[in-house]
Amino acid sequence: MEAGRQRQGRLWSNLKEVCDLLHISAAVSINSEELLFQHVQFKTGQRVHTIGQAFDTLYIVNSGFLKTVLIDEFGNEQVLSFPMKGDMLGVDGIHTRHYASEAVALSDCDLILLPFKKLTALGRVHLELENVMYGVMSRELVREQAMIGMLGALSAEARVARFLVSLADRFAAMGYSSKLFNLRMTRHEIGSYLGLTLETVSRTLSAFNEIGLITVDQRTIGIKDADALKTLRRLPPSRSRAKQNSAAAKAKAEAGQAAEAKALATTTV
Repeated sequence: MEAGRQRQGRLWSNLKEVCDLLHISAAVSINSEELLFQHVQFKTGQRVHTIGQAFDTLYIVNSGFLKTVLIDEFGNEQVLSFPMKGDMLGVDGIHTRHYASEAVALSDCDLILLPFKKLTALGRVHLELENVMYGVMSRELVREQAMIGMLGALSAEARVARFLVSLADRFAAMGYSSKLFNLRMTRHEIGSYLGLTLETVSRTLSAFNEIGLITVDQRTIGIKDADALKTLRRLPPSRSRAKQNSAAAKAKAEAGQAAEAKALATTTV
């Protein structure tokens, strides 16, 4: 999105730009240019809002990556989501008027502020705006429900596979490569999100790399076989994978030797 205009030294976006970012239709009865929403920037590691903080604002991610987490009395984190461009934050604060989770920037971020009082006042006058905002909130809820269903039904390997496919799809929707991307979150954070240990996530990524589904270079992931990741249920045992890799390496070596012999014969003739 070509975001906004400068006013009083800050960046602002009009209603149409906000709706485009959320992939919803703008409310046609509202003068888009008269209704502006302020941007705010957060550095990597900064908290956007904390658990228990008074709720007054919804946030839309214009750029960057974040995580939302719950924190128990012992300081342990449970990752709830990884918001990125076009996602809305802060919906969990509407019920009690206090944020129920914490949002933390995983990279430098640009967020658009939607003051809730301003939004509800507009919704009372322009019902179409209220309806589309409800639609956005419902979309976030559906995504969370899909995640809960996945955790209950899939093996550890399948959870990691679906997570990578989901990330690839979301990068594609933002206009980035779905075949090669950087993980902004750590393996520990991925494990927390998927209900897995750090070791399981690391071991599964290594296994995917070993059998040629992906390539892994620290936090850089290359997707080699998206269809296989989408349908994967479980990985074959490590012994079977070792045998398959040995057979593949042997076949490759034999093919190379045959090609070399053929080239030599051609040169001799």
